[in-house]
Amino acid sequence: MAKKERRALLMITELFLPTKGGTAVSFDDDFSRMGGREVHIVTADVPGAVEFDRQHANSIHRLDLQRNPWLRPESLFIYLKLWLKSVTLSVKHRPLAAVFAGRALPEGIVAWAVARLSGAPVMIYAHGEELTGWGRGRKFQAMCFALRHADWVLSNSDFTRDTLVDLIGVAPERIALTYPTVDVERMRPGLPYEDLLAGIGLSAGRRLILSVGRLQRRKGFDQVIRALPGLLARGIDAHYAIVGIGEDRDYLLGIARDLGVGDRLHLLGHVGMEDLPRWYNACDLFAMPNRDIDGDTEGFGLVYLEAGACEKPVIAGRAGGTGSAVPDGVTGLRVDGEKVEEVEAGIARLLTDGAEAKRMGQAARARIVAGFTSDRRAAFILRLIETG
Repeated sequence: MAKKERRALLMITELFLPTKGGTAVSFDDDFSRMGGREVHIVTADVPGAVEFDRQHANSIHRLDLQRNPWLRPESLFIYLKLWLKSVTLSVKHRPLAAVFAGRALPEGIVAWAVARLSGAPVMIYAHGEELTGWGRGRKFQAMCFALRHADWVLSNSDFTRDTLVDLIGVAPERIALTYPTVDVERMRPGLPYEDLLAGIGLSAGRRLILSVGRLQRRKGFDQVIRALPGLLARGIDAHYAIVGIGEDRDYLLGIARDLGVGDRLHLLGHVGMEDLPRWYNACDLFAMPNRDIDGDTEGFGLVYLEAGACEKPVIAGRAGGTGSAVPDGVTGLRVDGEKVEEVEAGIARLLTDGAEAKRMGQAARARIVAGFTSDRRAAFILRLIETG
């Protein structure tokens, strides 16, 4: 009996590897597992894309997706380019099994239109932070339209699901919880890291706090810096390393300098894919005490899972959807990211109670291996496609 040919999938997203960030990593994990060359990714052209695409399992189509500030809307050309490429692919590879969008805007509007023309179901990823940051103007209305008209909305957390229902008006029965996942073979304990510590001048006995993410205010990296003097006063010889780039670099350096802890802050910028798991191994705990700033919030926090997969306890904020990533008191502590004293107390607790820190780290990896693996999530999404 002839093997049934798999129908093509189309994914429309501005964010895809080698672009940095947890969202790009998650998309790559999903679609590389959901199929081979019959999976078509329409995405932005970025540095390093040619080499990355050459070795990728999927068919990747790169576009110049630059915004033009003199246009209204400034993303008009992005919509047009995504639309033209996606329609072309939908005709060439019909019938499509499904059309995916990385976000509601701009990709979701394009995906909805392509899906309606092709007769395929449309599935839009929802991350949380994008739902509350648009105000209530035209962009918000366009986002609501896309999400309300999707066949499935893939929600990354319980917080995001509740926001979709209560704020956006999406029917609950069309929301599927698809928690972010981790490659537990890549992110694992036991990796060598001594050379990394030596590279920032750390010797045995000093404690290292690690953060990973874009340098922006809602992540709470500034609050960790503000906690360092208090930790020193408690007799905890701690240093703080941050992997990532962003607009808050000078702001963070200024806080450290003003507090007299500039020599304890290590801004590492981008690190290689092979080094990131080693940095997680190198730290004593991971901290991202996020907070909500004018609707800008953390929808989930993949980095908490990455740290946990390396058996590290974490400090998370209480804002947004971090509760889905960090069960309080089980795999880490959730604190009020607005209050430096809570951030300091949480860090001090885990740095001084080695038994509790070890227990939380081990619990984190066990939880991730049991329910947050990429194969499990990809299989779930494929089952959703089959339901129509």
